[in-house]
Amino acid sequence: MLDWTAYRTELLARIGELGSLSPDTLRGYQTLSGAAKKNGRLDLKTVELIALAVAVTARCDGCITVHVDAALKQGASREEIADALGVAVALNAGAAMVYSARALDAVAATAAQA
Repeated sequence: MLDWTAYRTELLARIGELGSLSPDTLRGYQTLSGAAKKNGRLDLKTVELIALAVAVTARCDGCITVHVDAALKQGASREEIADALGVAVALNAGAAMVYSARALDAVAATAAQA
């Protein structure tokens, strides 16, 4: 298995390097990623659980390690994280169902033109 702590440390160092080379890019990202935290309508644990579920659906290892760490620091339990991951699994299955319907639509449209 991956050493997630070492990976997160290395990743954040590279992101820091990118920030040095392109500070506006990093600033823009930080503005976007901090928006939900600033408005205060969701507690920080919920924000991190949502971010983790999205990270899984986006298949972003870097996002996963950052948001696992943040969720744990916000007091998320393993069970709460598992529930958030269950939502990610269900969403991916739902997306596969939707795109399966689209594929069948493409089949019908293509067959009708043949």
